[in-house]
Amino acid sequence: MQTLKLDAADTELIHAAEETLRRNYHPIKHSVGCAVRCSSGKIYTGVNIESCGYGPCAEPIAIGAAITAGERRISAIVAVHKRGHEDFSVLSPCGNCRQLIIDYAPDAHVIFMLDYHVVKATARHLLPGAYLSNWDSQY
Repeated sequence: MQTLKLDAADTELIHAAEETLRRNYHPIKHSVGCAVRCSSGKIYTGVNIESCGYGPCAEPIAIGAAITAGERRISAIVAVHKRGHEDFSVLSPCGNCRQLIIDYAPDAHVIFMLDYHVVKATARHLLPGAYLSNWDSQY
């Protein structure tokens, strides 16, 4: 898989996800924060929501916040979790979130962990053989 070099905008996005989690952290209910940057340059954030039966990941919450605000093009996304008292770490998106990101932002850069390094790649490269919904063309 071809990965791309992180830049200052990526670092800003990671910090936005960390700050969202810092403000909302709960060891059981809210343990992952996410930030998405849209083509407008605006950043939207979200945290995971835990429940007894099902709780959505942070990525769909952040994507939903962007869409609710009228955004239609997501250019980058990252999720983080808390590893210690004040230590945060970038997470790789789960399979469901990879499909969601491909549905809504197939050309977005996804910042994730690969072999213990923070890297980024285009969303469509993170899920080989993905089901393609063509939802992106409706925006």
